[in-house]
Amino acid sequence: MSAANQFSSVASEAEHFDVLIVGAGISGVGGAVHLQQQCPDKRFVILETQSSFGGTWLTHKYPGIRSDSDLYTFGYRFKPWSGKPIATAEAIREYMGEVIEENHLAPHIRYHHRVETARWDSDSALWTLEVRNSVNGGLRTFTGRFLWMCQGYYRHSKGYTPEWPGMENFKGDIVHPQEWKEDYDYTGKRVVVIGSGATAATVVPAMADKAAHVTMLQRSPTYFAPGENRNELADSLRELEIPEEWVHEIVRRRILKDGQEIARRSFEEPEALRDELIGAAKAYLGPDYEVDKHFNPSYRPWRQRLAFIPDGDLFKGIAEGKASVVTDEIECFTENGIKTRSGEIIEADLVLTATGFNLCILGDIDFTIDGEPLRFEDSYTWLGMLYSKVPNMCWVFGYLRTSWTMRSDLIGDFVCRLLKHMDETGVQIVTPTLRDEDKAAPPAPFVDPENFNAGYLLRSMDQLPKQGPTLPWQFPQDYYRERELIPAAKLDDETLVYRHAKAAVKTAAG
Repeated sequence: MSAANQFSSVASEAEHFDVLIVGAGISGVGGAVHLQQQCPDKRFVILETQSSFGGTWLTHKYPGIRSDSDLYTFGYRFKPWSGKPIATAEAIREYMGEVIEENHLAPHIRYHHRVETARWDSDSALWTLEVRNSVNGGLRTFTGRFLWMCQGYYRHSKGYTPEWPGMENFKGDIVHPQEWKEDYDYTGKRVVVIGSGATAATVVPAMADKAAHVTMLQRSPTYFAPGENRNELADSLRELEIPEEWVHEIVRRRILKDGQEIARRSFEEPEALRDELIGAAKAYLGPDYEVDKHFNPSYRPWRQRLAFIPDGDLFKGIAEGKASVVTDEIECFTENGIKTRSGEIIEADLVLTATGFNLCILGDIDFTIDGEPLRFEDSYTWLGMLYSKVPNMCWVFGYLRTSWTMRSDLIGDFVCRLLKHMDETGVQIVTPTLRDEDKAAPPAPFVDPENFNAGYLLRSMDQLPKQGPTLPWQFPQDYYRERELIPAAKLDDETLVYRHAKAAVKTAAG
């Protein structure tokens, strides 16, 4: 059925489902599979704004777009990954397409469906979503018992670009990677990439062969970990003809174990870990390169995400002279480039602002709870999945260091366990609710900035829920704790308050 025919031009009668999933990216597709496998009696629909599945891997088109996590852990628990550890967007979407086909999810996905409003009503114990067709502008209404927000956490339509003096005078093009057009021809152009994160580390080597030169302009350095884009353990296991399911799980556990060790060292022996990372950069760039100036951050390793450089391609591009790094602040744009605070002029035809993204809290959807606008920033998180004052809703927020999917898989198991518990006890509503003792201490930020200080989080922390003093009102952001904590989370303690729908109670009463 075409997108235009999925709607009439006016709002139609509501379609009802047990579970409403918002987003057909990595979390939404995975959540649907968990729901099918663990709650096969539940009717569900996936509402997706874009024209197809994939989320980030569909909307991002910039040169070299690839994962910044290995696919053994970024891939699903239930679907073995057999390609290179760091994968292209095309390979990831092909993998997701196989998941959709193998699990017969296509009939459940509604593309071009942008959720505009979400209204919770306690009398009926229902979420009502008003959804607009982005093709023909028509409206449709969906209702459901449980709302599973899998739309991610940043705004796909527009990235974060700071305002610098003189930008209006620049004669070239200024483009954020999220808004990159695939047909843009940068052949022979002088390119400046502003930023030093995973996106910058991807586009710089990807553009270096066609561009006249690529300069990575960073305010401060970032840690990079170069290495071969292969997994030696996986290759060895395959040589022994070990089944792919076993390879996937064994390699996944090895990578997670290694990640746990890096996390430990970042706290207990940060200087030794720093020396290893700087030494790896020096091995590619040589003894005469100013590694300490350009690749030795002031913060300890892992306080921001550690970007893996497959096959050392960023460093290779620099060593070959196709790319260079300038570590300085921007004073202003000029007609022909950028002037730094130190007075250096960097000539450019194209400036790519790989300066981060904007958080998109709950998909920019207008939420109301029993007629009152939801102030999400006033709520408290229940293990980073459920939220006080918000009934029957889960928002998937993945890991910031470990692969996102490791958490979305844990959440998928939890949501299915919660739904089955509600069915078994005959209740329709669950609301995380603070006890008196939970309100005694002052709240903490959703993510501890001393532990993880990425700019996109710091800019939006005031829009996010709070953490409380003790579990379950905390968001550990630690897979190695949560892999035991979430499966063991109690569903019958006083922090989860269950109720019957008022309409159901009135009917039962006669």
